[in-house]
This record gives sequence, structure tokens and C-alpha cells, in this order.
Amino acid sequence: MWPPRRPPQEMATEPPRCAKSAEAERLPRGVQLDEPPSPAAAVEEAEEDGGRAPFFNGCVPLSHQVAGHMYGKDKGGILQHPDGTVLKQLQPPPRGPRELDFYNKVYAADCEDPVLLELRKYLPKYHGTWSPPTAPNDLYLKLEDVTHRFKKPCIMDVKIGQKSYDPYASAEKIKQQVSKYPLMEEIGFLVLGMRVYHIHSDSYETQNQHYGRGLTKETVKDGVARFFHNGYYLRKDVIVASIQKIKEILQWFESQKHLNFYASSLLFVYDGSSQMTTAWLNDSTLVEKRRVPKGQGPGGNTLEYYNNNIRVISSPENGKLESSVGRGFSKMYALHKRHQSQISLKVETVEQDNMWKSSACFSQEHLNGNVIPQLEKVFCHRSTVVPESAEVEVRMIDFAHVFPSNTGDEGYVHGLKNLITVLQKILDT
Repeated sequence: MWPPRRPPQEMATEPPRCAKSAEAERLPRGVQLDEPPSPAAAVEEAEEDGGRAPFFNGCVPLSHQVAGHMYGKDKGGILQHPDGTVLKQLQPPPRGPRELDFYNKVYAADCEDPVLLELRKYLPKYHGTWSPPTAPNDLYLKLEDVTHRFKKPCIMDVKIGQKSYDPYASAEKIKQQVSKYPLMEEIGFLVLGMRVYHIHSDSYETQNQHYGRGLTKETVKDGVARFFHNGYYLRKDVIVASIQKIKEILQWFESQKHLNFYASSLLFVYDGSSQMTTAWLNDSTLVEKRRVPKGQGPGGNTLEYYNNNIRVISSPENGKLESSVGRGFSKMYALHKRHQSQISLKVETVEQDNMWKSSACFSQEHLNGNVIPQLEKVFCHRSTVVPESAEVEVRMIDFAHVFPSNTGDEGYVHGLKNLITVLQKILDT
């Protein structure tokens, strides 16, 4: 169980921090109060080598960090260790020691608290602490890199909760935090940053905290949806998997009354170059033939996917029609969305023996708006045909402001529920 809770009257103020001796008592053994050495020289060296020059023991700045303290901008930052873990530099007291204490309690070898044991499933794995040989007083948390297994990791950091300040925050601190994003008290979350892989350009789109702070109640749905769009279509499979994982975390929060989390985040990760996406967009042949039975396809159509083609059979809108769209359909569809009044789509009639009988080229106007909308529905629907194939990580991160409590974390629960609602609306659009 978490350490005994302090009486309510002691929760109103932070333990004294002005005296050096008081701070020293809060530090883990071997950690001094000296300011960490400035990484300016190492940063300058890294920048000269494209930002990936090793700092110590082969460690480099984390290349795909989307939020938080970063090397080159702040005193501390997250490093990538050669063994596949990430190193998060311990923050100054009391935040750093508090986060270290949190990880040590949750991952203690003798932990028998079912609440904490369940919580482990939603955190990065903790591998203790690490210090560079050249600076033994610099302490880092050694954590699982949840992006490590993805080829093209798409990452989003979302701060959860109605308050981004903890119970010990001063009036000035509260005012400062609220002013950064007043809407957070209402919706319970804030997009801190994202990194999205775009297939068509083989590049990443990145957005920082200013992007998230610019989102309003009217634009937050589209702002979050941007993370799930790969440049061709919306990754609805990823949204489905993300909702499921958030619901599991929500279930944990609704069942516990031990801890309250402030200024903590959810980290979303998925692979922008997933095998399914590649199969849809490349010229390769699908090994598996998938048929969606009548009634499961949009508009009651019978749909058939084969060799990366889409076939719409027995359409109630067009009478009996069997049409096929070739392997480059995704690109044609993207063009169609850009130039709806100009793009032509090749629709070819197929006989039962799969021999081409005739071929004609029709504009959208000639198709009376029937085929394109159907294909649009089919194309958007395909990403959810096999939703379990989407590999998605949703992990809780950042625990410098976690405190014992006698009540449930209503602010965090509120944020999770609203985020699920927004994702569901994106999915239903």
C-alpha cells in the first residue's frame, strides 16, 4: 500500500524547501543538491552532428520527443540509451525525488498492493536509475522506450486532468497554469504535442504545445483527429484500439482511491508504416482474400477486397453493379478529395469469369455522385474491418505531481471520459 497518508491539515502546505538541509533529506542517497552541469557543450556538439552526437556511453537525445524538457532548449532532457531504453533526467526537488519515489513504490519487488500491481500495465516499464560514469551525481530514470518497436512511430502527448497544478501550488502558479489553457478545466485534457508520419511524403508532421493550446471546443475534435490521419485517410483502426486502451485506464482510475495525478500525460504511439497500410497503398498483392458479408458494408452493399482492389457488388443505389478500383485507388481517392469536380474514375465491368468485358471512363457528374460516395464509405470503412491488427500503445507518463489521496481522482476521470467522447466522435464522422 502507498505510504500512510498525512492528516488533511498537513496537506495544505508543501514541506519546507528553503533550507538546504530540508531538501537534502528528500533526496535519494548519493544525490547532491548541486545544480546539474549545463549540457550546453554537449548540445552544441550534438547540433553540429545533426542532433544525434553521443553524449556519454553512446546515449543520444531522443529524436522523436514531442513534449517535455528537451536538450538544446532546457537544462534537462530525455536521452536514448543504446540498450533501447530511455533516460529521463531527475528534476530538481521536490519534483524529481517525488517521481522517483512513485516509480520505486509501484515497481517494488515486494509490492503486494493490487492497485499498484494493476497500475504497472499502464506505465512504461521501470529499470531503476542510471548515472553516467563521468557525472555520478546526475541521476536519470531508466524507462522502457514504448516507441522502440515501431518503424515509423506516430506519437502524441496528451496532458490529462482538469488541473495542471498540484495541491501545493501557490496562487501565482495556479493563475499561470490556468492562463495557459483555460479550456482544460472544462474538457480535462490538453494536446502537448504530436508527431505524425505521412505516407505520401515519407516525412513527419510535428506540432508542439502551442498547437494544442490553440484548440477550442469547436476545433478540438479536428485537432486530435490530425494525429490519426496519415495523409491519405483516417486510421480508424488506431482510434478503435486507442479508445479501448483508454477505457482500461479509466476502469483503473474509477476503482482506486489511493492516488491523485496532476500534470500527468497519456502517451499515444502507433506505427505509421503498418503492414496493413502498406498493403493498401503499395502495388503488392494481398495474400488473403477478404469478403465483408452483405449487410456489413456501407449502405448494405456486398464488398469484396482482393489483390488490393475494392469491388462493390449488388449495390442498392446503382442496381446490379460489379465495379473494381485498381491498386492505386488510395492515391486516386486523395486526388478526388482535392479536385472533386475534375478527377475521373475508371470503372470497369467484370463478368463472372473475371475477364474484362468493357471499360469506360466516367466523371463524377456522369456517375450521378453514386460510385464515389460509395467508394469513400468503403475506403474509410476498410480501416476498421480488422481493428485488432492495429498495434497501439497508450501509456501514462510524467509523475512528478502524484499525491496520496482519500478520494478518487475526479479530474483525471473527467479528462479520460471527455477524450474518449472526442475520439468516438472522430470515429463516427
